[in-house]
Amino acid sequence: MTETSRKILVTSALPYANGPIHLGHMVEYIQTDIWVRFQKQRGNSCVYVCADDAHGTPIMLKADQLGMTPQALIDQVSQEHQRDFSGFMVNFDNYYSTHSEENREFSELIYKRLREAGHISRRTITQAYDPVKNMFLPDRFIKGECPKCGAKDQYGDSCEACGATYQPTELKNAYSAVSGATPIEKESEHYFFKLGDFDAFLRDWVQEHVQSQMIHKLNEWFESGLQEWDISRDAPYWGFEIPDAPGKYFYVWLDAPIGYMASFKNWCDKQGVNFDEYWQEGSEAELYHFIGKDIAYFHTLFWPAELKGAGFRTPTGVFCHGFLTVNGQKMSKSRGTFIMADTYLQHLRPEYLRYYFASKLSSGIDDIDLNLEDFRLRVNADLVNKVVNLASRCAGFIQKKFAGELDSQLADPALYAEALAAGQSIAEAYEKREYARAMREIMHLADKANQYIDAAEPWVLAKQEGREAEVQASCTQGINLFRVIISYLAPVLPQVAEETAAFLNIDSWDWNAIEQPLLNHRINAFKPLMQRVDPDVVERLIADSKQTLQASTESTAPAAVATELSKDPLAETIEYADFAKVDLRVVRIAAAEAVEGADKLLRLTLDLGGETRQVFAGIKSAYRPEDLVGKHTVMVANLAARKMKFGVSEGMVLAAGPGGEDLWILEPHAGAQAGMRIR
Repeated sequence: MTETSRKILVTSALPYANGPIHLGHMVEYIQTDIWVRFQKQRGNSCVYVCADDAHGTPIMLKADQLGMTPQALIDQVSQEHQRDFSGFMVNFDNYYSTHSEENREFSELIYKRLREAGHISRRTITQAYDPVKNMFLPDRFIKGECPKCGAKDQYGDSCEACGATYQPTELKNAYSAVSGATPIEKESEHYFFKLGDFDAFLRDWVQEHVQSQMIHKLNEWFESGLQEWDISRDAPYWGFEIPDAPGKYFYVWLDAPIGYMASFKNWCDKQGVNFDEYWQEGSEAELYHFIGKDIAYFHTLFWPAELKGAGFRTPTGVFCHGFLTVNGQKMSKSRGTFIMADTYLQHLRPEYLRYYFASKLSSGIDDIDLNLEDFRLRVNADLVNKVVNLASRCAGFIQKKFAGELDSQLADPALYAEALAAGQSIAEAYEKREYARAMREIMHLADKANQYIDAAEPWVLAKQEGREAEVQASCTQGINLFRVIISYLAPVLPQVAEETAAFLNIDSWDWNAIEQPLLNHRINAFKPLMQRVDPDVVERLIADSKQTLQASTESTAPAAVATELSKDPLAETIEYADFAKVDLRVVRIAAAEAVEGADKLLRLTLDLGGETRQVFAGIKSAYRPEDLVGKHTVMVANLAARKMKFGVSEGMVLAAGPGGEDLWILEPHAGAQAGMRIR
């Protein structure tokens, strides 16, 4: 069955046009690209647009510093950005610039509509002024101590430490980031957007269109009152001049999100598509923005309010994601973990990172960690050992013994049907941006497919006279299971999917194409699809990413934390006799349910083969209760019972992993029986 095709417009946040793309940026663009590719694979009409955010004082100052015009700078940076995005297989339908006539026209149109509707006010304000550079200072060019929490070296509009927003004049011990001079105060007339006019609308709107985690933060802003938003800047400024206001320019954050509309309009004009069908009020098309949680204020309050006030449709959903850490810490140039996209691409395949990010990403806004050793091991174990190796184990026999011809029937139709049935859950996970769950379920299929080949042993049968039919049948089964797995991974591994299509001699990765297995079908010679990641390559990547910095600017960790991190993790040991006291038992999970009022706990009923125990396990983030029932796992059976708020826990189940969705209960081999002791 094919679902009714949807009309979807998708955007990622606009990268600022004054610097290169690094791996922290790539989290968002890879996340978005996977979702878009999935939608297209499902047969939906999905358009993905983006653009460089090309306005603002930082670009003006950097261009001046480099001895070039702002236009020349943004043109150069745009080429570099598009090179890096293309290198990571991020497939925009249109990539544009906010410094465009389309964006000027939409910015002026929205402003005029808001003004005519009474949502724009004017008043004289006192601003910080750099007496050395003779210019008003943008919020981000004033630094000082946060007026809320006291954190030092915070920007003039928001605090990275506590998340507070404020006026630049509220900063304590402020200084100009341009010249270092102490700013003076100077008056100027400014234009404001009356965000408070949309308080009631926004309170209702966010409930349906923003993640629940982000709503909690938005409620704090609602409770403190929505302030009027300064949408103007004084000359000199690189941007669009406000109509009928000489020397006044639109603040970059006003025209930046309007750049989504401008890029799409540019695409519509080239493709002959009706722009209004997507952007008019009441449109049935879907509109989604993928953004970092640090710019949620602009996308979940200002942006929908602007659109509502100007008579345009509002987003269907705004999807926020967290930040990227590397090896558990903030990216660092001196440690070589502040990795530029271009540097990564010089050493490693982009699909390694696409898969690793997918294996970590959920629909939430939690930060994700790129642990480089885990990255290497996971890519090698999952993509090389499980997926690619499945094809290589079967293809040679089909090519050499049967001239590339697959059998006329599947050896195990039930196993193939099981793989197809998993597609519904995997599709739901992709749709909900629960990529980590999708990857786990796909790798579970890969495990089953490899277990089938292990049991069939075509390499043994091939040496025995009269067993050729069994060899062809088992390898045909393996090849078809491999095709299903690659179909599910196609949004994540587009190049592997393309090369696999050539190998399998097929021309489509439509989601439903796998419903018909490849039978009586000729495949081509198999070529290696992916190589293992060598630890030396990762080391070279780190070495090439290192930059020498002053120790004072490099380390952000307090001395106590640095000392703690340097401790030997094996310093505290136990004797073997202590370990021998632990009674490890194989148990069957007879029942599982969520615990009301607990964010992380599941209540498990464990069958020890003659008795049952109740255990509370903190694995809710990684497992749905219904998926656990019937599984075997390992528990500590002689752990003293512990009285908890929700009841008595009579043991502990064993799990491994870094946490969150990356948590796996230990599953013993298939022959293990409930109650069996592990020695």
